[in-house]
Amino acid sequence: MDVVLHIGAHLCATSTFQDYLSRNHARVSAAGCAVWGPRRTRHALFAGLLPERTSPPRPGAVERAIGRIRLNLAAQSGTGTRYLIVSDPDMMGTLRANLRLGSLYCGVGERMARLARAFEGYPLRVMLNIRALDAYWASGLAQAIARGAGLPAAQRLARLASSRTGWREVVEEVACAVPGAEVTVLPFETFGGRPEAQLEQMVPLAAPAQHARGWIAATPRLPELRAWLGAEAAALPEGAGRWQPFTPAQGEALREAYADDIMWLAGGANGLARLARDPDKTQAGTAPPQSDLTRGRRDEQNDRRLAGTG
Repeated sequence: MDVVLHIGAHLCATSTFQDYLSRNHARVSAAGCAVWGPRRTRHALFAGLLPERTSPPRPGAVERAIGRIRLNLAAQSGTGTRYLIVSDPDMMGTLRANLRLGSLYCGVGERMARLARAFEGYPLRVMLNIRALDAYWASGLAQAIARGAGLPAAQRLARLASSRTGWREVVEEVACAVPGAEVTVLPFETFGGRPEAQLEQMVPLAAPAQHARGWIAATPRLPELRAWLGAEAAALPEGAGRWQPFTPAQGEALREAYADDIMWLAGGANGLARLARDPDKTQAGTAPPQSDLTRGRRDEQNDRRLAGTG
């Protein structure tokens, strides 16, 4: 049985993907694929395995959790399951901690190392969604407002915009913590609204098209934020679109950092990870198209003709 750890990240349509798998449970199961989602991992299965900041570690909790996971894996494998997808972004950490610390997934290496121990003995792959940093942090701050937080202070926004931790650092830490596992990165901009394309990246199955265009836990828009903020709503811009809390310079810095991460991934990520390509786009082959075969004059021909007139 192959195991796929779909570790998130938060705010990258992970809830939409999990809803898609739930609605297509019968079709996915018939193809030999099982799914463990947050309802299973958070309520009992992973209890005691991952470090928690809210409570001190209990003696022996990690070993008991590892034993419990291995018993569940053996039972799942005994049903004839070919592929197991474990999907829960809290495997990496929490969005609340990211916002509090102003950084992406501190301690993700330790968490992934513990998961690697629990799933030892099974062929393991790791799937990670990432998203443009300006959109990621803006969405996270909007979600925080929906949970009762106020508008972020200017100092907090500046700290997020200048953070030295990007997706590259997260990928490096994950890959080092799970040696031997294939790490695949799926950009939100390509796969966010296409859960069927995500599924086909994870397992070699024909993904069902049913329920593939739903959207769960979408980021609150400006009218919703105004309703939650009350008196503070006057500080929000007008309109009904997405809220962008960063200044133009801060947003540009975050987008540039994300572009650097994507270039690093596209260049091979030092052999640590693979960047998933858009399945609907064909890649250029070794022989590029012959532009000389098109009709009409090339630009340089027109330039020479114009230069010789008069």
